[in-house]
Amino acid sequence: MKSIVITGASTGIGYSTAKYCIEHDMTVFGSVRSQADADRISKELGSRFIPLLFDITEEEKVNHAAQQVREHLQGKKLDGLINNAGMSVAGPLLYMSVQDFRKQLEINLVGQLIVSKAFIPLLGSDPTLAGEPGKIINISSVAGKRALPFMSAYATSKHGLEGFSEGLRRELMPFGIDVIIIGPGAIKTPIWSKANKAEFSEEMMHSIYGKAINNLKNLVGKLEKSALPAESVASLIYSILNQKHPKVRYAIVPNKFVHWTIPNLLPKRFIDKIIRKQYGF
Repeated sequence: MKSIVITGASTGIGYSTAKYCIEHDMTVFGSVRSQADADRISKELGSRFIPLLFDITEEEKVNHAAQQVREHLQGKKLDGLINNAGMSVAGPLLYMSVQDFRKQLEINLVGQLIVSKAFIPLLGSDPTLAGEPGKIINISSVAGKRALPFMSAYATSKHGLEGFSEGLRRELMPFGIDVIIIGPGAIKTPIWSKANKAEFSEEMMHSIYGKAINNLKNLVGKLEKSALPAESVASLIYSILNQKHPKVRYAIVPNKFVHWTIPNLLPKRFIDKIIRKQYGF
């Protein structure tokens, strides 16, 4: 029976992946930030879900959780680490506080380093453990390759995660630990209700960007309607964990040819013109 760690297991992709993997005979250690979530998910998913209580930016608590997992594994390697936890700070960079920008990077990028360093020994860098080396799956985004207006901070963090993942994959080759990126497009998760409720400052709304921000909210609504179920990412993660030689990156995007393949082939300046029209710049 495989054992994996998933960060951000309380909702969305993290929860769906925990549920899917447990239903397919895996043991899941899932990180949550509150005891209430730990109790709720344990009740819903059963004894093969083992909650880990930590915020990914709190190094001491993450290291303590890694020690808990080590004790559960009893001398065996961990089969997978899914770095899923993250958040999004929206708004034009000209009006974003440095504090908010740092928060975005701290959670979506520095947090992934903290968690990875804590669990890499269990995945295979500790030679005293038995079993095959495990995999790290980092949840990036379409924003890891493209940046939209008012999502620049989020795109910066995800572009950074892509570089982090590629460099880490090559550094971990001596241990046999693989690192794979999944870059989802629109997925049905609570992030959409949060996006729809996002509050922009009065300064932003009365700036040159006010009209474009309202247009963004309309675009978000359209994307939400076409979003794929979180289970589609969960099943992909399960498949990757069971492949000997997975690809290094997977894009899972609704209407993939239109929203991923074609935009990647078009000149950047042409895409700029489309965005300018959509946002009403």
